[in-house]
Order: sequence, then C-alpha cells, then structure tokens
Amino acid sequence: MIAFCLFQLCIFSCYPDKINIVKGDKKAFDVFFPFTIKILQDNDVVDCESCSQNTLSLKKSYEFDSIQSGIAKLQLKLLGIIPVRDIEVNVLERVYLTPGGNSIGVRLNTRGVLVVAVTDIIGVDGKRYSPAKDGGIKVGDSILEIDGEKVKDAEHVVELLNSIKNETIDIVIERNNVQFTTQVRPRKSIQDNCYRLGIWVRDKTAGIGILTFYDENTRIFGALGHGITDIDTGELLKIENGKIMSARISEIEQGSKGSPGEIKGAFYETQDALGDITSNTEFGIYGKLYENNLENNKLKPLPVGFQEEVKEGKAYILTTINDNKVQKYEIEIVKVQSQPFPEQKSMIIRITDKKLLQKTGGIVQGMSGSPIVQNGNLIGAVTHVSIDKVTTGYGISIITMLRAGEE
Repeated sequence: MIAFCLFQLCIFSCYPDKINIVKGDKKAFDVFFPFTIKILQDNDVVDCESCSQNTLSLKKSYEFDSIQSGIAKLQLKLLGIIPVRDIEVNVLERVYLTPGGNSIGVRLNTRGVLVVAVTDIIGVDGKRYSPAKDGGIKVGDSILEIDGEKVKDAEHVVELLNSIKNETIDIVIERNNVQFTTQVRPRKSIQDNCYRLGIWVRDKTAGIGILTFYDENTRIFGALGHGITDIDTGELLKIENGKIMSARISEIEQGSKGSPGEIKGAFYETQDALGDITSNTEFGIYGKLYENNLENNKLKPLPVGFQEEVKEGKAYILTTINDNKVQKYEIEIVKVQSQPFPEQKSMIIRITDKKLLQKTGGIVQGMSGSPIVQNGNLIGAVTHVSIDKVTTGYGISIITMLRAGEE
C-alpha cells in the first residue's frame, strides 16, 4: 500500500502547479484510492459534481466544468483528510491572434552603449594604462551616463570624453539590472591624441527573423521567440528603441550536421518600417505595428492554444523562404516538454515537409519566430535548431511568449 501511494504521488508531482482551461471546456483527473480531490472553497469558476459523491472504488474520475473566467484551487488529499498537493485552475477566455510568418528585419538601438571588450591604452607619454579596468568596468556592462549626461551612442562617448576637463569622471554603469556609479580617469591615447577609457562598445544591432503574431485590435506584435543577445558578450541587449521592417530574402544557405544554415535578406528602414520595438525579452521581441501595415498578410486570427493542449503529432509552421510569401510547411511535434517554469524550449519539433527540407535542409537561422499551428490553434513558435540534426529543433509555447510580452 505504501509503495502504491508513493507511485500515485509521483504521478501527481508531474502535474503543474497551475493549469489553464478555456471557459466552457472540461478537465478530468483520475485518482486512485486512498487519494481524493476537493475544491478548496465555494466558487463560481468551476463545478465538480463527482467531488461531492462519496463512492468506494479503487479509481475515481473527477470532471471539472469551467463556468466562468477566474481562478479555482483544488487540493489532493490522503484519505480525504491530509493535504498533499494544491493545484490552481485558471479558467480563461479564448484569445485570438493573427499568425505572422512574415520575414522581418530587426534593428535595435541599445540603452547607452554595451561594453564588448576592455583593453589597455598606450598614453602620449608612452606608458600603458587601463582606465576602464581600474574603474571596475567589465565586458557586458552598459554605460548609461558620463558625468551626468545620458550616453546616446558610441560616437557620443568619444565626444563626451574629449569635452570634459575633469581628470576623473563619474560613469553610471548597469550590470545585471543593477545601476551603480564608478569613477574613471580617461587617458589621452598616443594613437589619435584623444581621451579614451580602453573599451570597445556597441550601440546597435540588426538581423533577420520571423513575425510570430499580432493582435488586429491593439496592433501589438511578438516575434522571434527568443531575445536578441550581443554576439560578443551573450548578454540580452537592453534596448532604447528599435524597429521591424519588411525583409526581402536574397539567399538561403542550406543547413547540414554541425552547421545550421541561414536565411539572408535585406531591409531598408526608410521604406519598409512596419512597427516599433518596445521590449527585448528572453522569450521574444515585442512592440506595436503601424496602422495599415501587413496588408499582404491575409491570414485569419486563430485561437491561442494553451500548453496543456499541445500534443505530440502533426502540426505545421508558417514561414517565408520563397518570393517573400508566407507559406505552410508540415512538421511533427516529437515531444512536449514538462515546464514548471517558462522556458524557450517548450517542445521538440521535426521538419517533415519535403519542399522545406529541399530548400533549407531543416531549421535555419532567420527562421526563428515562425508560428506553429496544431489542430487550428496557434500554439507556439520555432526558436532553435539542433546542431547535430538540423531537421530537428525546438519551439516555445505561445502562452510563454504572451506572458513575456505583458510584463
């Protein structure tokens, strides 16, 4: 009996602490003696007739009807007395979003400048100096202010350093989301007779990706399914602003084992701007489309599928690889990952579409953000490729993307 109880506890430990149900749907739990499930308090969110039925049986099925939006709390009990585990049931209205699949250019301007390297300086006196290192500045730091003036870009850093007459200057640094001030003494370089800190910085980045979704009512969009990080530091870029633009695909480099391949394209900010980027998160970039944009996207809004609704089996992605047109390509969801915490890799996917395999060899760089659709629901987006097997990769749950965009 003890072994059987432990086995049941292991089964329930696989359930997430929170479960989403669409209003009007049902959710069933099968429980074996000596365990029972109870609703913790009276509510109008869910109803369970079987919860009040005292039947003696080895197995009992509890079916919960979702009545209206809200949160209900369930509790697993041993012998109907000892609390074992709480489960929060969140009943939600079904959300509809328009899937993307459009190839987009992404341009980001950082907040301040990002330090990508710290170096020494040979001063005009021939001596070697390390101003940034001596001031505690490290690779991955963002320089936000110099002597009280907000830093705009890399050129502005040089301008400020050579206009300030003080020997020691105050620099506001952001590191790991914490800001602090350090004092640094710039040195005049023998190379160009200009004052320098001994750092290399970056103030912008650009690339190609795929639009995942947008809301026709609010024009809010999400894309990529992962954040944009600096190529040198690996740090998530803190952005000041950015734009997405229509991208025109110029070349596709096929993927192979050990080399994921790449979609190459061009975009022109002055002509093809689609919207503004307002946030760069671990789970995607977000912003707002301009009015009357994406008129060439004729796709209809789809219901959003919760992670609990994602099943192993057939699905398809929407992406752009030919003639700048969004097209549908078959995939297989190989495995749905159990995720107590939000992650980029919510599911393992495999490309099965022969046309896509012939064109790209599998998942390639520039395909990130391609919407994943299963059973008529928008369930996620492509995020990563498996380097060892480029036909296989990962997708993020659309719910994880939506939550990240709301923060």
